Amino acid sequence: MAGRSSTPGRSVTSRALGILDAFGSDTPRLSLSEIAERTGTPLTTTHRLLAELADWGALVRRSDGRYEVGRKLWDLGLLAPVQLELRQVAAPFLLDLHTTIRDTVHLAVREGLCALYVDRVSGRGSVPVVSQVGSRLPLHATGVGKVLLAAAPDDVVEQTLRSLRPITRHTVVDPVQLTRELAEIRRRRYARTCEEMSAGAASIAVPVQVERAAGPLAVAALGIVVPPHRRDLARLVPALEMAARGIGRELARSQEFH
Repeated sequence: MAGRSSTPGRSVTSRALGILDAFGSDTPRLSLSEIAERTGTPLTTTHRLLAELADWGALVRRSDGRYEVGRKLWDLGLLAPVQLELRQVAAPFLLDLHTTIRDTVHLAVREGLCALYVDRVSGRGSVPVVSQVGSRLPLHATGVGKVLLAAAPDDVVEQTLRSLRPITRHTVVDPVQLTRELAEIRRRRYARTCEEMSAGAASIAVPVQVERAAGPLAVAALGIVVPPHRRDLARLVPALEMAARGIGRELARSQEFH
């Protein structure tokens, strides 16, 4: 994103959206000069747009002068159908699952080559995880991501296999090995990872499917994160599958009335 050149004739709206687009999981706080550089917008124009965005609530100016995303955008994001309906339907199942296993439970959907985390339930005793609600992590390095990748169209799988990169020393980056793993995930209907996304964390995940006339459609993935030394991961699959079936069933029922 850095170093984008300014495009002549850009509308005020496109410039404002460009400023918002400068923020990301790796750049949650930016200074005026950093935003101007990333968007290719003059400092004076950037300053004016930042003031307007802050007045509206899209951004917040911190005491150190840097900007961060404001609550107004979070509130609007929660209205997105992929989050609103799915979160509402899935919330009770996530809570029940967390109460049963006491480890972090999360729900994700595929967005391009990433797993977009739409909800998460964790406790004080849960394993620390890098995923947060709204974060995007690579499909090939996470349990929920591998489940979503196994159900993705061929072109998505091919793009992913061409762009594998290591996150930790345990991340699978060999296309042949990952292809075999995806075939196994489709066969057994769940995915496992061990320290592929972060040290000290293993995960297991299953698809959330909605029954259609043409066959089941994987609309999301439900996963849990546990310590890597835990040996009973496979025994947690039935609880995950039961929750995933409940979510899929409620989603199908709600869509019948849309």
